[in-house]
Amino acid sequence: MAKDGAKKDGVKTVASNRKAFHDYFILERFEAGISLSGTEVKSIRLGTLNLKDSFCTVKNGELFVHGMHISPYEKGNIFNRDPDRNRKLLMHRREILKLGQQVKLEGCTIVPLSVYFKGPRVKLELGLAKGKKLYDKREDAARRDAQRNMERMIKER
Repeated sequence: MAKDGAKKDGVKTVASNRKAFHDYFILERFEAGISLSGTEVKSIRLGTLNLKDSFCTVKNGELFVHGMHISPYEKGNIFNRDPDRNRKLLMHRREILKLGQQVKLEGCTIVPLSVYFKGPRVKLELGLAKGKKLYDKREDAARRDAQRNMERMIKER
């Protein structure tokens, strides 16, 4: 892995939503572009992005992300947009329709997992997710603790 979170193939991760992996089972992953203004892109390059409570909805055949906070660019003055506005996601129509059907029929949720630069473009990784129950979260925590203990024991020997 190179400097500043960049990988060899030109992908640089800016933000990730670790809470999503704690609260949901991720069934499938998708890549989407985001419709942004210039000052929002500059702000994302500085890393002022929060995905913590964000989610996606399908409305009239279009996909939108809600709750994604991009702090205003400090040198942007009048060109800055509302930091919490809903942003349109760019995907193929058949992918959007597939996601919309799975949300309606199976009770799934579309959750943003990470934001990254792929070349000059800002991309959003989406996950088709199903909510975890409390006992599922406890089970995952117990599994992680057991794995950690096994690694510790192996290291000691």
